[in-house]
Amino acid sequence: MNFIDKIKNRETVIGPFSKTSDAGMVEAMGYAGFDFIIIDLEHGPNSILNAQNLIRAAQLSATFPIIRVAENEAVNIGQALDIGAGGVQVPQVTNAAEALKAVQSAKFYPQGMRGVCRFVRAAEYSNKDRFEYFREANDCVLILQLEGTEAVKNIDEILAVEGIDIVFLGPYDLSQALGVSGQINHPLVLDKMRDIIARCKVNDIATGVFTDNINDAKIWVNLGVNYISYSVDVGIIQEACKSIIAEVLAG
Repeated sequence: MNFIDKIKNRETVIGPFSKTSDAGMVEAMGYAGFDFIIIDLEHGPNSILNAQNLIRAAQLSATFPIIRVAENEAVNIGQALDIGAGGVQVPQVTNAAEALKAVQSAKFYPQGMRGVCRFVRAAEYSNKDRFEYFREANDCVLILQLEGTEAVKNIDEILAVEGIDIVFLGPYDLSQALGVSGQINHPLVLDKMRDIIARCKVNDIATGVFTDNINDAKIWVNLGVNYISYSVDVGIIQEACKSIIAEVLAG
């Protein structure tokens, strides 16, 4: 079952952020079995140019390619989709107007007002039938990162915006909004997460979080989070290296 089908069926999907800018690393992670890989253009050294090859590597290893854009702007979102990203993850969404802006930028008419150009990789550089391209392009996955206390306050208005596939929550932002900064496993945080997950389900929207350890990942899965963004490729490599060194020296 592919990524989109798993999300629609509310099954758990897991994948890392990628900051290495190395197509071989993306390909290797795909063969390892990750459902998706998030190519990071917000907090990584990647560019829209080299992201094309990272997308190719993900597709080669049957892994769903997502680009986290640098900001919620039409040009950023459009470029990411033009080069073949299957989904875009949009940071710093705090209200319904910003959510609607992201939808409008990611979807062609009638769902949105994405800029049209068929001479792009996603359209096989104009080889694909234009109507087929427009239809398929509107199946792209839109992930909105709700960040800060304002986003938590405006959650119902944001969820009412049509076209959102996944709401991505920051547990640390949530803990701060609830007055227990940094305590991501605090009962207040977990209760609020349950509440948000339930509201998302009512609106037929999946939920996602970032985590960098197995125990927390299991907590989020058990709470009903579908989209588990697990750590970052450079962090995964570093932790594996530390573990190998420690085990070898332990004798």
